[in-house]
Amino acid sequence: MKLTSKSFPDGGVVPGRCAFAIKAPKGRVRLSDNLNPELSWSGVPSDTRSFALLCIDPDAPSKADDVNKDDREVPLKLPRSAFVHWVMIDIAASVSSIEEGASSNGVIARGKQQPAGPEGSRQGTNDYTGWFKGDADMEGSYLGYDGPCPPWNDSVPHHYRFEVFALDIERCPVDDRFSATDVLAAIRPHVLASASITGRYSLNPRIRLN
Repeated sequence: MKLTSKSFPDGGVVPGRCAFAIKAPKGRVRLSDNLNPELSWSGVPSDTRSFALLCIDPDAPSKADDVNKDDREVPLKLPRSAFVHWVMIDIAASVSSIEEGASSNGVIARGKQQPAGPEGSRQGTNDYTGWFKGDADMEGSYLGYDGPCPPWNDSVPHHYRFEVFALDIERCPVDDRFSATDVLAAIRPHVLASASITGRYSLNPRIRLN
């Protein structure tokens, strides 16, 4: 099984249009187009009945003490944790691609409540739900895709792993408002094959990705 993207090559840089935020000409950052990247998969097992899709950043700071502070950087040695950017399930076996911007187009304060997707698919909560908790303007339940927005003072670039799983079930056995953790536990015995690509992104003006 193989996963590719017209939006960025495997190991390449996620384009700013597919991010939650980009570097600003004045100030630190500004909100971006937040388009989901194009994804296409092939080499699927013949007995596939549905697909699941995840996007996870494993480089999120495990503590927010130094995040977005003018007088310091998030240290290289800080332990990192996963931050979920997208979880979609019940993608029909007949689907082999998702076009750029088809499931996310723009930043929606308080989160998308009915994100677009292939017919019959369902999308779970991403980790902006927890990140914006307590923010009067942004707090809400964030469903579907919301792109990269790593700390602008992080000392390391972040890596965004998009992974598609071919499953032997038509419907993933999770309830509404599910998380990536719920999905990974539910699909574990049903994975026939999987494929992934990884994109890099940073908002730190000191870091050059190209």
